[in-house]
Amino acid sequence: MEPQNATSVTEELVYEALRNCYDPEIPVNVVELGLIYDVKIIDDWVGVKMTLTTPGCGMSGMISRSVRDQLLKLPGVKDADVRIVWDPVWTPALMTEEARKRLGIRG
Repeated sequence: MEPQNATSVTEELVYEALRNCYDPEIPVNVVELGLIYDVKIIDDWVGVKMTLTTPGCGMSGMISRSVRDQLLKLPGVKDADVRIVWDPVWTPALMTEEARKRLGIRG
């Protein structure tokens, strides 16, 4: 049973928090880049399945820590896990239209 003073964590709140996370080499947040594949919320735990733009990204640890830190800032979240996956492979087609425009990518 959830404590009465706990704030309900929603997928929308999770995505909003993750808009504060960036790949330091790309001036677009991880949500608009299309890097977030799945969000699971179970009680006070949030799990995120995400990818990176390239498997050899040297910033993977920093980016996943940033994502986890943002999740833990959400009211009601006591624990969070970030899992980086490579399937499906990320492509620029997963980006929002606005992100593609910002980066000068057509299509």
